[in-house]
Amino acid sequence: MLLRPNHQHPVESPVPVRNYYEQLVFDYIDQHLLGSFNDEELQDIACLALNHLPPRYIRHQVDLTFYMSPGEHKEMEQRVENAITLARKRVTGEE
Repeated sequence: MLLRPNHQHPVESPVPVRNYYEQLVFDYIDQHLLGSFNDEELQDIACLALNHLPPRYIRHQVDLTFYMSPGEHKEMEQRVENAITLARKRVTGEE
């Protein structure tokens, strides 16, 4: 969703682009953290983690996964795990 210049009214993007890391972060949270934190904490963890990851924009899932080696995919998963660990520590005050 894009914002108009006055930042008041959202409009739908004419191009279906998304950040691949978002799905990886949300999947990790669903698999490992759901039930351990409240919704506010999970949202904070997701935001903090995504801010520590480089954007990888794609139009379709196959755009990245088809052209990515197993090693690259594993590296992305490790980056997500590290970013979420740091974010979780910050949210819980463990830093």
